[in-house]
Amino acid sequence: MVVYILNATLFALGLYCLIAKRHIIKKIIGMVIIEYSVNLFLILIGYRKGGIAPILEPGADITHFIKNSVDPLPQALVLTSIVIGLGTLALMAAFAIKLYDKYGTFDMSEIKRLKG
Repeated sequence: MVVYILNATLFALGLYCLIAKRHIIKKIIGMVIIEYSVNLFLILIGYRKGGIAPILEPGADITHFIKNSVDPLPQALVLTSIVIGLGTLALMAAFAIKLYDKYGTFDMSEIKRLKG
């Protein structure tokens, strides 16, 4: 239960960075923290204490295997999420670099002022 509370705290920290900060790089870091929190939550959903790998060996007892194996679906979702997160991080970094080239700052309020 403590791990879920820490995960929610991590998510709240990322959300705080995304909402309250004006610096674009800090917003990107907040987005990455939220992504890692969601990945951790998916891993926690698939965790089973004393679980075994979901690989059925020949001659193994199927009822023991079903009761004690770990769910592999959240692990596959997290692997996919990591790849997608890397792509979105690269896109956000590219946008931040373009904004810096155009306006010379990473501050969102300054960019809104200079846009005008």
